[in-house]
Amino acid sequence: MRREGSPWTGLWTVVGKEMTDHLSSARIAVLEALVLLTALGSAYAAIQTMRDSVGQDPFLFLRLFTTAREPLPSFVAFLSFLIPLSAIALGFDAINGEYGRRTMSRILAQPIYRDALLLGKFLAGLFTLGVMLLALWLLVTGLGLLLLGIPPSGEEVLRGLAFLVVTLAYAGVWLIVALLFSAIFRQTATAALAALALWLLFAVFWPIVTGLIVDAVRPDYAGSFGDSATILYLQQFIERLSPNTLYGEATLALLNPATRALGPVLLSQLQGAVLGSPIPLGQSLLLIWPQLTGLIAVVILGFALAYMLFQRQEIRA
Repeated sequence: MRREGSPWTGLWTVVGKEMTDHLSSARIAVLEALVLLTALGSAYAAIQTMRDSVGQDPFLFLRLFTTAREPLPSFVAFLSFLIPLSAIALGFDAINGEYGRRTMSRILAQPIYRDALLLGKFLAGLFTLGVMLLALWLLVTGLGLLLLGIPPSGEEVLRGLAFLVVTLAYAGVWLIVALLFSAIFRQTATAALAALALWLLFAVFWPIVTGLIVDAVRPDYAGSFGDSATILYLQQFIERLSPNTLYGEATLALLNPATRALGPVLLSQLQGAVLGSPIPLGQSLLLIWPQLTGLIAVVILGFALAYMLFQRQEIRA
């Protein structure tokens, strides 16, 4: 049967309603407080460490995000840990929660297709995370202005905004993972545990898994090629199957302008280069383009899987 009207009818109604629920919920308030306290704490500790570098480092503001001081890790390290938790918290009950409250049939009885409902829930979660990240970035930048007493350069602002976009793409990966498990499992607790288990796999156990796989295939490659570079490229390929690795490499290139390669360094990349000299922003963007594309591809793939599963589900009153 052919559907009447656009499949996106009611999309922005769903987005507005879901964003209102997110921003007014106790869940997001707890997450915002946790992210704010930890991130500002790490930024303040970094500023105390950087005071002696004022006037000496042309990219001082970028170091706000990467400088660590014991016992606190860097701002980026905090984000890579807390952003997946925030995204999972916003998405693990997006679909199955409607079934649990018996409101799914009421929503779809309105002129709203499943396409608009699923995309609206994803966009609402992504916009909520975007508002939180933008506010956090502005607060950290304001704290740097207040305590360091110098403004950021134009390139530092652009690199900071690019870092914000990459972080939002990374958050989108874990949001769609939570949304996917919400469509697979009817129990919200099961969906949350499955999403957290996948995050722990990539955050904690993936380097171990990578080492085991490389050790298992090393004899075959050594016999065939006899080249250690082949093993190195294989290890890098397996590591980059993790969104955590892609995010870490992208932030390294954006926030450390001296980064010229995100893998084995070739002699051609060092010809004519001054050791430690920064590269232009355009070159850094070209360097991280595969990582950013990979994160976006994971989001698209995850949404396609969630869409197919959701379309096949039976809706009962």
